[in-house]
Amino acid sequence: MSELPTTPVLQATGVRKSFGQTQALRGVDVTINPGEVLAVMGPSGSGKSTLLHCLAGVLVPDEGEVVCDGRPVSTLGERDRSRLRLDTFGFVFQFGQLLPDLTAADNVALPLLLAGTKRTDAVRRARTWLDRFGLADKAGQVPGTMSGGEAQRVAIARAMVTEPRVLFADEPTGSLDSLAAEQVLTAMLEQVRLCGTTVVLITHDPRTASYADREIIVRDGRISGAGVAA
Repeated sequence: MSELPTTPVLQATGVRKSFGQTQALRGVDVTINPGEVLAVMGPSGSGKSTLLHCLAGVLVPDEGEVVCDGRPVSTLGERDRSRLRLDTFGFVFQFGQLLPDLTAADNVALPLLLAGTKRTDAVRRARTWLDRFGLADKAGQVPGTMSGGEAQRVAIARAMVTEPRVLFADEPTGSLDSLAAEQVLTAMLEQVRLCGTTVVLITHDPRTASYADREIIVRDGRISGAGVAA
């Protein structure tokens, strides 16, 4: 019996994006399936971060279309795209971007509070996610008292606390040493696979990309290669 076709969670078709005279994306097509961990590789300036921002509805393509679960992201207004990012997407960046004056628990609870969750429930769920990342004892600490790897796991817990449909991770281990990077990636992928979350992982590092199910390579604003990660 043949398997039923999988409906993509994210699909970009003919996406073009320019900044002034610079063409960042030149007609990109990419399909991402539910639960897949996709590594997007390429040198600095290749267009990979612009592709992430278009997929996530942060940027609107000049041409082409981005669809999430059958819903056209690129034609939504700013308010609807903001809501989509809050409810459906999670984000992790190279330097975590935790709020320095908030405790780990309050940092992780923030997306829930912004979505209207009561504070007691938000903090309880935040502590649960910190525990999943082995950080239960760090709940009351501020980011400046943690190691880089611990702070980045807090940032990932914050991105996952809403149990997003898609997690966008832009060089999530780029500021870490190799041991901390391995610990962070292992913890992140364990949790996203438990939740069935799709991951779009931006990286220039082949070792980081090897954690993905599949990789694509962006060069000069175009997809220049694709395959299954080692």
